[in-house]
Amino acid sequence: MATAMILTFSHAIAQNDVQAGTELVVSNEELVTLFVAFIVVIVGVCVFLARDVILRKKTTYDSEKLESKKDKTFEKYHSDWSDDYEDIGSRKNYAKYKELLKDVQDENLPDYYNILKIPRDATPEEIKQQYRKLAKKLHPDKTSNKNAKDIMAEINKAYEILSDSELRSRYDRHLN
Repeated sequence: MATAMILTFSHAIAQNDVQAGTELVVSNEELVTLFVAFIVVIVGVCVFLARDVILRKKTTYDSEKLESKKDKTFEKYHSDWSDDYEDIGSRKNYAKYKELLKDVQDENLPDYYNILKIPRDATPEEIKQQYRKLAKKLHPDKTSNKNAKDIMAEINKAYEILSDSELRSRYDRHLN
């Protein structure tokens, strides 16, 4: 197609040189070729500009009629890379629970209540307060203890398990 356009333009220039002072004569066949080439270029540019919309993976959001589509705030705060995220509620805390099960199977389950120095019937507020207190006291940046990172990692893991009610109940079942 590009060669046809080049030939058409070179033919028109050659005619112009030969017939200096006369009008440029372009045949109907050459006009059709130029028009088709122009249309192909325009369509190519449009497809190139719309490639993200054309190739985008469709999600459940696209098929539903939601209020968020009207004001487009959903688009601002959600990624097109939906493969990286799980649907809400599908596998909540699965990785943490899997870790917990591994510790149970290895008979390596630590006593998180003892690590945080709280009673077994502590409320979520008490757990949070004690975690913050220990984190301030034992943080690696605030203490010169060589094992501070390991101690802080234990405290963080204990807090992750005990602060989540579902994981805490599973932990209590396995601990007993």
